[in-house]
Amino acid sequence: MYTISQARRLGKYFLIIDNMFVVIGFYVVFPLISIYFVEQLGWGAFLVGFALGLRQFIQQGLGIFSGAFADKLGAKPMIVSGLFMRTLGFIIMSIANTPILLCLSCVLSALGGTLFDPPRTALVIKLVRPWELGRFYSVLMLEDSMCAIIGIVLGTWLLQYNFKLVCFTGAIVFFIAGVFNAWRLPAYKISSSHDSLLEGIKKVLNNQRFIIYVFTLTGYYILSAQVMLMLPIRIHEVSGQLSYIKWMYIIEAILSLLLIVPITWWSEKYFKLETRLMVGLITIIISLFPIGLVKNLHTLLILISMFYIGSIIAEPARETLGALLTDYKARSSYIGFSKLSLALGGTVGYSGSGWLYDIGKEQNFTQLPWIVLSIIGLITLLGLYFQFKYYSFQSSLNNKNNKKRKL
Repeated sequence: MYTISQARRLGKYFLIIDNMFVVIGFYVVFPLISIYFVEQLGWGAFLVGFALGLRQFIQQGLGIFSGAFADKLGAKPMIVSGLFMRTLGFIIMSIANTPILLCLSCVLSALGGTLFDPPRTALVIKLVRPWELGRFYSVLMLEDSMCAIIGIVLGTWLLQYNFKLVCFTGAIVFFIAGVFNAWRLPAYKISSSHDSLLEGIKKVLNNQRFIIYVFTLTGYYILSAQVMLMLPIRIHEVSGQLSYIKWMYIIEAILSLLLIVPITWWSEKYFKLETRLMVGLITIIISLFPIGLVKNLHTLLILISMFYIGSIIAEPARETLGALLTDYKARSSYIGFSKLSLALGGTVGYSGSGWLYDIGKEQNFTQLPWIVLSIIGLITLLGLYFQFKYYSFQSSLNNKNNKKRKL
């Protein structure tokens, strides 16, 4: 029988291994969707952006319901079934030669994600002590960057031969992840409450601070969505070479390796979580604004580097701020609801920026989407500023540091 500290330690190792499979499987496929369908097949960016946005909206928008089920059923059945469903989505994507098939594959991938994502995130909050969350999130971010390189390099290499190989490889990785979870994931109970599904949802809806914070982040996710759509397209436009897309992820991995741990640990000592999130967002806004004007690949990669540095500063703080407002009696319900901002941000970020890209291309005004994205970023920054002005999250962290959580 494991002690509580041993169970926490083993659980964290499992989360890191499981995260490796999920991130590699995701990045083998999704960053190349816009390149394959827009740049190679000549589909409209709005159409492809709509499919990606549909995937994001369904996956994150239904998160509160899948989270409520996970609170009642436990993490394992939700995670395993979700991983196998995404496997099926990637298989269908391999034969997608019409918009309907592409949308169907994205819907299945989304349903898989909405099953496995909230309970996986809730397990992090369950197994990691509140005062360790920021550092653990930084470790996961570092792993995400390294695994993203593996995924994108593998995906771009396979794309030279056939997009079907790309999709089948992603499907195999998610299938392995499903088998791994079915074999090794303990039957954790995420919630310590025996309330009904609706009670878990009600707990979330009664937390006004949490709801305001979640919806304020919609603009942040609109900007983040460009990693999957506009940034790869822009690199291909400037360089003319498909192979250069992988440099986005190589740069991200190098920056993460060098900066995530020192920036996170140093900023924890001297800056509040709120300040770190806003400084990261400011950096992202500054990096995005001139991208449409850039004609030189090196300058473009410098701006993308700034974008990643902003994410490195903001992401651990954003994750920790959200975790501080969750109730351990309904962890997955909270995590599921928090995905609504990602759903809205992804939907608008993908379809909206794709639509603006098509308009800008027709009018020979490539800067259009980047101007609009910068304005959205500024509005989000103001929303966070006024929210943080009236409520300090740091006090919540201090309170939770002294509170014992049940495993």
